[in-house]
Amino acid sequence: MKIARVLRDDEPRIIIDAGAGPRLAPADVPDDIVVAVELAREGATEHWPAYATGSDRVLAPIAKPGKIIAVGLNYADHTTETGFTPPERPLTFAKYSSSLIGPVDDIIVPGHLVQQPDYEAELALVIGRRCGGSTTATLADVLGYTVANDVSARDVQFSDGQWTRAKSFDTFTPLGPHIVTADEFGDPSGRRIWTSIGDELLQDDSTSSMVFDVAALLAWIGAATTLEPGDVILTGTPAGAGGFRTPPRFLRDGDVVEVGVEGIGELVNRVVIRTEVAA
Repeated sequence: MKIARVLRDDEPRIIIDAGAGPRLAPADVPDDIVVAVELAREGATEHWPAYATGSDRVLAPIAKPGKIIAVGLNYADHTTETGFTPPERPLTFAKYSSSLIGPVDDIIVPGHLVQQPDYEAELALVIGRRCGGSTTATLADVLGYTVANDVSARDVQFSDGQWTRAKSFDTFTPLGPHIVTADEFGDPSGRRIWTSIGDELLQDDSTSSMVFDVAALLAWIGAATTLEPGDVILTGTPAGAGGFRTPPRFLRDGDVVEVGVEGIGELVNRVVIRTEVAA
């Protein structure tokens, strides 16, 4: 089953592909996605539209995640290229939900604040039911999987000495193009993950290269944090991030960044470097 959010007639909607056909539903809060899935399983009423090429504007598949939890240094080759010491346990940080944009929206870089904008392809998962805290979070609690670009301001990241601000500028979390539910997606390991800009293939690896797999990440995060429906977890990026290439390859004005995960799809976001300061 696939779940997408679109803007139709100026109103956000959820579109569900349930195999036999989708159901169209309002998409105001994350819980509505869970409700829409249950409705779709009861029987759908419309066909899955070619929403990416139609009049609908494709939105991020989650409107207002309560939490976006990201994982750093979770691919060995990426850890090596950064020069960091490999973590003995998952390294997590937060991204603000205000950084979320859709799969075709522009990445707006405030050039007066950020000189080293970077890309990071990531497999993301969406929580489908309350878990963690007093119970162990497992793969059974995952609603589905989607694609994320953990856009990062490298100069801010390293000058701040912590990562949240550098990862949370507005528009710095493209997500989509839709959620593929866990039952359809299957095992999240062994999936190709990549980033390209034009003819440059910059990241190309498999999710099997994760140091801590999805199940281990869920157990670790859930041990300390109660997870709610609609929460999003980014699982780390492979080697090839721009700031660690020789020479570095940061995002440039006019770049079109394509980030994909096998079995889900691609994000296609244009980069706009905005140098003026808002009044």
